[in-house]
Amino acid sequence: MSCDFSGDEPADTPDRQPDGDSTQPDQTSKPTTLASARARETIPVRLAEDCLILAGPTAAGKSAISLPLAKRLNAEIVSVDSMAVYRGLDIGTAKPTAAERELVPHHVIDVVDANASFSVAAWLASVATAVEEIRRRGRRILFVGGTPLYLKALREGLADRPAGDPALRAALAERLEREGSAALHRELAKHDPAAAERIHPNDAKRIVRAIEVACSAPTQPNSSSQAAWGAEADPAAATPLLILDLPRQLLNERIATRVRKMFSEGLVDEVETAEATVGIGDTARQGAGYSEVLAMLAGEISRQEAIEQTIRRTRQLAKRQRTWFRSFHNAVWICS
Repeated sequence: MSCDFSGDEPADTPDRQPDGDSTQPDQTSKPTTLASARARETIPVRLAEDCLILAGPTAAGKSAISLPLAKRLNAEIVSVDSMAVYRGLDIGTAKPTAAERELVPHHVIDVVDANASFSVAAWLASVATAVEEIRRRGRRILFVGGTPLYLKALREGLADRPAGDPALRAALAERLEREGSAALHRELAKHDPAAAERIHPNDAKRIVRAIEVACSAPTQPNSSSQAAWGAEADPAAATPLLILDLPRQLLNERIATRVRKMFSEGLVDEVETAEATVGIGDTARQGAGYSEVLAMLAGEISRQEAIEQTIRRTRQLAKRQRTWFRSFHNAVWICS
């Protein structure tokens, strides 16, 4: 496969718009090590019968259920949310409030500044530390969130991927700046159609990484690695996975209500403050609402357009989340 991604053909397609029983179980019973036979190393998170996972698309009502559930289970909550790790980004990420965190301890929230990148591996390391600390306190662990990639990594471990190529990454970054993510997405589709189908054309970070993987291991592209990810692992059978869901129309209405509330409660001020202090990095600005508000502040779109685009992109996110969740085995679906 040719890996010359330095071409300068113009991009002609615009980008699309991309939540108590104090009896303790035997924590030593059949823990899951969470690594596939092909993983580079075992992920040090031990799932067992003292764990419960509560997942679902954005706005499905995870927070409203998780707090009383955690109290009943004598559990502490570990966030499974790729945006909740960023300090200062509270409104747009629908983080639990200070009062909610006082009611039930939450972990893996506010881990890095908004200008930092944060990988799945870094998240797993933070989770491993939190889980063992919770266990030392004799409490259960309730995982709550809607980031499917994090959930998959939690249950199955990380695939063995080639190391990044700095030179290639720099060339791709230059093309990304010049042509946009849609052009690189079309390039990826030529070499790994399955990966291109799975990755949204606006998800520049994952597009670049998929191209790096395709170039570093042309005989085993990114899609093959994804298919093999966790294929030989115990699917965390000892840990129940509950997935909340709603009828699509009701979920879409909830999303619209949530987005309008975020704007009315100060999302624009939050973005202005974060951008003026540490800045909002490429990873954090992928969260629905942040790139739209930044475009609004730059005078590129109106406030109403920012709201409408955020609603549309959040609905698209929920659709992708539900698609991911349907691929998880041994899950119990609950209408919230």
